[in-house]
Amino acid sequence: MLYMIKAVLFDMDGILYDSEYYYMQGTVAQMRAYGYEGPSKNIYQIIGTTMQKTYVMLYDMLDGKVPIDVIRENNERYFNVEHPIHFKEIMFPGVPQALQQMKAMGLKLAVCSASSYDLIVTSLKEMEILEYFDFIESGENCKRSKPYPDIYLLAQEELQVHKEECLVYEDSTAGIQAGISAGIRTVARIDNRFYQDQSKADILVKDIHELTKLIRKENKYAGSN
Repeated sequence: MLYMIKAVLFDMDGILYDSEYYYMQGTVAQMRAYGYEGPSKNIYQIIGTTMQKTYVMLYDMLDGKVPIDVIRENNERYFNVEHPIHFKEIMFPGVPQALQQMKAMGLKLAVCSASSYDLIVTSLKEMEILEYFDFIESGENCKRSKPYPDIYLLAQEELQVHKEECLVYEDSTAGIQAGISAGIRTVARIDNRFYQDQSKADILVKDIHELTKLIRKENKYAGSN
């Protein structure tokens, strides 16, 4: 049985804007400055995790030689003061138009990100797309962050839709696993730059426009049966 899609649950980094390249280049640069000599591929494993977990992972990669507080302080200074991000400049092309089309189809939309709640709201406001979302949540507010399903189950419950009526839209290994573990069909935006395993995703798309076409096609078919 094909269900009507009534809700889309979005990740944010690497989905609404192309932040992964920006964050990974900066984090690799910091790690090299600390003396890290391992492959960059190992650092890319932090994609999709909360900042708290990120700092622990970086601390472990440095064999505990740099205190977590120092890693945190340097990271915040690097990205917030020395190299501030301008979200609208790195937003993927056509995101506002695609969100507008989804709302016109009657879809409920949520952002479920591992970023802090304040950063989520700030970035959505700067991109001028906050109004399109019915629910916003940060993984830092959940007992368990991605790859656990908690944040997606919470969004599905808050939007009052069945799992079969939802799609999760992700890019990272951890995020895809979270969607799958939630029992929600998971769509991945193809990105081969950071060695993320997207093989468990139910569907692969090149961008949000292809996702929108997929939803429109499926709902048209479901509505005719």
